[in-house]
Amino acid sequence: MTGIGMVTPGGPTTAETWQAILDGRATAVADGSMTGLPVELTSRAATFDADAVLGRRTAWRLDRCTQLALVAGREAVADAGLTPLDWNGPRVGVVIGTALGGIGTWEKEHRKMLEQGSDRISPLTVPMSLTNMVAAQLATDSKASGPSLAVSTACASGATAIGVARELLRSGVCDVVLAGGSEACVIPSVVAAFSKAGALSKRVADPTGASRPFDVDRDGFVIAEGSAVFVMERAEHAMARGARVHAYVSGYGASSDAGHETRPDPEGRAAERAMLIAMDDAAVSVADIVHVNAHGTSTPLNDVTEARTIRRTLGAHPAVTSVKGVTGHTLGAAGAIEAAVTALSLSHQVVPATAGLIHQDPEIELDIVVDKPRPLRMEAALSNSFGFGGQNAVLVLTRS
Repeated sequence: MTGIGMVTPGGPTTAETWQAILDGRATAVADGSMTGLPVELTSRAATFDADAVLGRRTAWRLDRCTQLALVAGREAVADAGLTPLDWNGPRVGVVIGTALGGIGTWEKEHRKMLEQGSDRISPLTVPMSLTNMVAAQLATDSKASGPSLAVSTACASGATAIGVARELLRSGVCDVVLAGGSEACVIPSVVAAFSKAGALSKRVADPTGASRPFDVDRDGFVIAEGSAVFVMERAEHAMARGARVHAYVSGYGASSDAGHETRPDPEGRAAERAMLIAMDDAAVSVADIVHVNAHGTSTPLNDVTEARTIRRTLGAHPAVTSVKGVTGHTLGAAGAIEAAVTALSLSHQVVPATAGLIHQDPEIELDIVVDKPRPLRMEAALSNSFGFGGQNAVLVLTRS
């Protein structure tokens, strides 16, 4: 990982997002556009202005999910010390994970059809809404004419994209891959659907305390939007040009619960298998993993299941955190955002605290980092991502 770009509720850049997470600054607010719904809490990338950053002429043709990815991608490329003029386009790939893609455009245009008639629908509705357009537009923007892929494994999508990108590099198909995740589905229909499913926090009187991973009083997640994109290169390619390396993607493991549509396997056996595969791929031992960036959604079922799986697989020694107390749950972008935070934790040798955690659930027998960031010497860390459909994706990041 030689370049990192982020646009999140914590801020429109990597530096601002990282600082918000270190500060434990919760971003959930009562969202006026959700008035009348059972849950009105959201975490938006509120300071992101697509017109200002991309130009109005470009922004109006793109769904917000794609806008976020383009800006994160541009930051990642600049952070890597590259420009599209520096590379051989056919050897540059793009892999972006998203759960719902351009669903915001689809909802907007559907409402317009119902209220104003079918002739009022934008001719750009389909190209703005298609899931693959997040990757396709980033490829166009960066002049990357190698493989362009959109992957969708629900809330594991961003991590899955990083794993797929790694294989494109290892196979020799690409020299550089832009990889990550993006999501922008903070819209009434999606919020209403998650609310109906009982997945969202109903702590509307206390927005900043709504997302509380691993807390005994957690009652659901806060829906959010955001994007994280990486420049990924083979080690020899990065070294040949003298690039700075944030972290190495040393291991990747994937599995499926093959069980319930939305409920995690209570035993967590497939998630455990993904963790073990990733560690075996990275050639690291349980003792080497001293930090885990957990999926940590703040939902009753996920947090306790994940905690038991981590404890059984790694023991109680790793310092564990979840960033969702700050960012909310960015769905398909979550795995990429959390991988970015894991890379920054390795680079800075510090583990952010878990915002929102006041009283740790006694069933969660882990060393959860609370109150303030914890300085920690670490060479390897693990980032968990799990999604609806029993999708599990685990990354092992290392310093070398």
